[in-house]
Amino acid sequence: MAPADPDDDPRVPVVCPECETTSRVPLTDLAETVERHNDQLHDGEDVAEVDPDVADHIADLIATELGLLDDAE
Repeated sequence: MAPADPDDDPRVPVVCPECETTSRVPLTDLAETVERHNDQLHDGEDVAEVDPDVADHIADLIATELGLLDDAE
């Protein structure tokens, strides 16, 4: 479900080390924007991506929420 106001859509940092660029993309446009960038500028190779630090943080949040980081005793 998309936010009622497009300005409320969270923006995600995207980096492209080959182009030496960083941008912030609305979450709802993220996949399409990254795919289009890579198709147009990198022959479809996965060069541009969500900032790795942000992706790692999101993965940690999800793992914590799912209880995957709990110590097994």
